Amino acid sequence: MRLQIVNTLPESDPRAQKAIRTLQGKALECRIVSAYDKKISPCIGCNACWLRTPGICSVKDDYEEILKGYLTYDATVFLAGTALQFVNHRMKNLIDRMLPLATMYIHIPDDQCRHVMRYDRRLQLGLLYAGEADRNYLNQWMDRVMLNFDGVNLGAYPITQAEEVLSCIL
Repeated sequence: MRLQIVNTLPESDPRAQKAIRTLQGKALECRIVSAYDKKISPCIGCNACWLRTPGICSVKDDYEEILKGYLTYDATVFLAGTALQFVNHRMKNLIDRMLPLATMYIHIPDDQCRHVMRYDRRLQLGLLYAGEADRNYLNQWMDRVMLNFDGVNLGAYPITQAEEVLSCIL
């Protein structure tokens, strides 16, 4: 399995270091992106990635390498902090900026409107969170995100349970 790890925690965080070592030990190939110090802006909702420059975000920052990684690697696991019992702003920005992977066109599988995906690639995303959060709610959120992107939720787990997310990779 080829794995992309996107770490939104400080590189010096011992929990992140341990989780990364665990994930690396199980992957054939592993790419680690330290996103904590990267400039990753929120989505500005301009729809350029759908209309003017299909598949390309108009915001020019450090996010593009992560976006390309979703398509290059078999799975992506996020290491994220929490705030107010949910993921923090860094993690939320990463998910919001995934829009270039979809098109503006809609189809209706299972009586729900969904965007048609731009690329023939089934995403697999997992979340390891550090801090206080409602795990059930995070799993529901990841389920909805992956439903919207026609992908597979590998689950949301406390960062101490890094091996659990690996057992879900297809």
